[in-house]
Amino acid sequence: MKPILNKLPISYGSGFPTLLRKEIKRFYKVAFQTVAAPVLTAVLYLMIFGHVLEGKEVYGRLNYTAFLIPGLVMMSVLQNAFANTSSSLIQSKVTGNLVFVLLAPFSHLEFYAAYVLAAVFRGIVVGAGVLLITAWFAMPSFEYPLWIMVFALLGAAILGSMGLIAGIWADKYDQLAAFQNFIIMPATMLSGVFYSIHSLPAAWQVVSHFNPFFYMIDGFRYGFFGVSDISPWNSLAIVACFFVAVSVIALRLLQKGYKLRN
Repeated sequence: MKPILNKLPISYGSGFPTLLRKEIKRFYKVAFQTVAAPVLTAVLYLMIFGHVLEGKEVYGRLNYTAFLIPGLVMMSVLQNAFANTSSSLIQSKVTGNLVFVLLAPFSHLEFYAAYVLAAVFRGIVVGAGVLLITAWFAMPSFEYPLWIMVFALLGAAILGSMGLIAGIWADKYDQLAAFQNFIIMPATMLSGVFYSIHSLPAAWQVVSHFNPFFYMIDGFRYGFFGVSDISPWNSLAIVACFFVAVSVIALRLLQKGYKLRN
C-alpha cells in the first residue's frame, strides 16, 4: 500500500464502505457454510460435553453446561473471525482477483479496517447464533454485559487481524491450514473453553497464562457469571496489548505490500 494513501477509513470519497460491504456479502452469500455450520458444531460440542459432564459444578456453584456456553460462544467468535479474513485473502491470491482490490486507491488503513470489521461482524453473528441456540439448554446469567461486549469485540478484532496476517503470509491453502491447525486451533482448545484452569495441575496452569486466548475466554466468561480465573482488568490489559501488537504487524505488512504487490 502506498504511504501517500494513508487516509482514514471514514474520509470523504473513501472506498472503505464498498470494500467492507463486499467482504460482508462474501460470507453472507454462503451463510449455510459460514454461519449455520459453526453454530451446529458448537451445539454438538455442548450436547456431548454437557451430557458426559452432567452434574459437575465449576467455581463451586455453576452448572457445567451453563459454564460451557460462554466458552463455546467465544470460541465460535474467534475461529470465525480468523476464518473470514484468512479465507478471503487466500482465495483472492489463488484465484488472482486480488489484483482488482489492489488496483483501487485504498490506503493500508482502509484495507485493514474493511477486512477486520467484516471479520468482527461475522464472528459476532456466529457467536450470537450459538448463544441463542445453546441458551435453550441452560440460560447463563448476564452479570456484566459491558465486559461481554468488550471481550467479544476485542477477541474478534484480534483474530481478524491474525487471519489477515496468515492470509498475507500464506501462498497456498496448505500453508494457511497449517497456521490454523497448529496455532489457532490448539491455542483456542487449550484456553479454558471446556474447563477452568484451576482444575489443571500447577504446571499446566502456568503454561495457560502464556496463552493470550485464555484471557479472552476468561474475561468474556466473567461478563456472564461475575467470576473468573483471574481479574478481568488483568485480562483486559493483556488482550488490549495483544490487539495492538497484531494490528501493528498487520498494518505494517499491508503498508509494505508484503506478498501482495510482488
